[in-house]
Amino acid sequence: MPKADEKALPVSSSTPPAFPPEQERLFREVLQVLNQGGVPYVVSGAFALQKHTGIWRDTKDLDVFLAAQDVPHALECLINDGFECSVVDAVWLAKAHRGDFYVDLISGMSNAVIVVEESWIERGLSTEIVGVPVRVLAPEELIASKLFVTRRERFDGADIAHVIYGTSGRLDWERLLQLAGPHWEMLLWTVILFHYVYPAYSTYVPQHVWQDLLQRLQHELAHPNEHAKFRGSLVDENMFAIDVHEWGLDNLVEAFRAQRQPKLAAPRNVKCHLPQDERKAS
Repeated sequence: MPKADEKALPVSSSTPPAFPPEQERLFREVLQVLNQGGVPYVVSGAFALQKHTGIWRDTKDLDVFLAAQDVPHALECLINDGFECSVVDAVWLAKAHRGDFYVDLISGMSNAVIVVEESWIERGLSTEIVGVPVRVLAPEELIASKLFVTRRERFDGADIAHVIYGTSGRLDWERLLQLAGPHWEMLLWTVILFHYVYPAYSTYVPQHVWQDLLQRLQHELAHPNEHAKFRGSLVDENMFAIDVHEWGLDNLVEAFRAQRQPKLAAPRNVKCHLPQDERKAS
């Protein structure tokens, strides 16, 4: 049980949240502004999760995914409509807000491993959110966006399991393998978690996917690479900080973030924060 001064953790439910009228108006206005400005984007977050699983999540933020090169135009459109905007992290995140409600403009994951590309928008599914025609993230990209949300304070493994279950496994698994790329172990452990949670539905993950991923694992175990880099910081740079800062292991999150291009550019008069690695160098 939470302490008296602690906020209760959310419990999964199909009950729609009662969004305050001002929040719903803001979401509607943001989506209309982006549509009118011709910004290529797709909605993720709570709305995409509900689309693919039936689970509603109360949220103060509207998550909009778009390619990095389209962020400046999106910010200009929102600034012209009276929103306060900033680039919070030049690697992946800009924000626009009015009052207590925000829209997050997301071009990838904070560790710079998963990057939003134009194909993510093209593959989005048409729907309506607060009465506005939009596209929501396809289930494959939604899963990919959650593969590295594995931190102590936030874990999206249950979301991934729910997407597989909610779609009855009717996914483009080749697309998922492509999105995971060299980080296929992260996909493997999520489908193992799915099997553990839903043992009667293991067929929702096709046999050829199990065989592919498990054969890769067997090969890795049979042929260990003594020179393979430590990857813990890509999973959680805080929980694996000791490995990097005291034990001298690789800091891959810093390397991935430094290599991320293009970084988010901000229109004039918009605050832009440098990535961590650039702040250290300055």
